Amino acid sequence: MKPPIFLQGILFDEKSSFLRGPSKAPAEIRAAYHSSSSNYFAENGLEISPDIFEDKGDFKIEEYFDIERITASNLNKNIPIITLGGDHSISYPVLKALYQEYGSLEILHIDAHGDLYDSFDGDRYSHACPFARVMEDKLAHRLVQIGVRTMNTHQREQAKKFGVEIVEMKDLDLQKLPVFKNPLYLSVDIDVLDPSCAPGVSHQEPGGLMVRELLHIIQHIQVPILGADIVEYNPERDVNKMTAMVCAKIFREILSKIITNN
Repeated sequence: MKPPIFLQGILFDEKSSFLRGPSKAPAEIRAAYHSSSSNYFAENGLEISPDIFEDKGDFKIEEYFDIERITASNLNKNIPIITLGGDHSISYPVLKALYQEYGSLEILHIDAHGDLYDSFDGDRYSHACPFARVMEDKLAHRLVQIGVRTMNTHQREQAKKFGVEIVEMKDLDLQKLPVFKNPLYLSVDIDVLDPSCAPGVSHQEPGGLMVRELLHIIQHIQVPILGADIVEYNPERDVNKMTAMVCAKIFREILSKIITNN
C-alpha cells in the first residue's frame, strides 16, 4: 500500500535577502521530530510515526528551477507532499510542479511578510517575491495570507492587483478565520511566530503569533491539503534548538490534518 504522504527537504537559501542558514533547516527539523524529548503524537491523538510518510530525502539545489523538477519527480496526484525548506523562494517552483498535477489551487499563506514584491534587490525570484510570481502565473485562484505585519505601499498595491485576501496581524480574530471550500496548499513561514517563541529565523519580526495561535489556525482547516511547506527556519539563529522543536510540532500537526482531511 502506498504511503499517504510524501516528504521532501529542499536545501536552498540562495534567494535569502538578509542571512543564509535556512538550507540547514530540514536536517534540524527531522532531528527535532525524532527527539526522545517528545513523542510522535499530534494533539488530536493520531500517532504521526515515520511509517505514515515516505521520506524522499533532502535535495541540495544547484539551480533554482531544479526545485520544480525535483518536486515533480516526487509527486503523485493522489498523495499529498510536504516540503521542508529552505527560504520562502522554494514555494514558487514547488507550486509550479503542483499546478501541473492539480491546476490552479487555493493557498493559505501564514507569514509575517506578504512576499508579494515584484522584485527585491533586483531579483524577481527572491524569497520576498514568490507569491507575486504565483499570482502572475495564475497558479492560484485564491490566496489568503494570515499574520502579515510588514506591509508597505508597494505590497499593498500588489495585493490589490492580485486580489489577495490579507488578514493582517493587527486585525486577526481567531474566531473569524477565513473559510475554505476547496483543497488547498498550506505555506507556513516560521517568522509568522513572535520571536519570543521562535527566535531561529532570519527576519525576526516582533508582534507575531504565539505557537498556540498558529496551531489553532492549522487545526481549523476543514478541507483537504494537497501540499504544504515549512520554510525560513534558520538554525544558525536558534536558541537551544527551541525553534526546531516548534517546527517539528507544526510538522506533526500539518501531517495530522492531512490524514484527517484527505
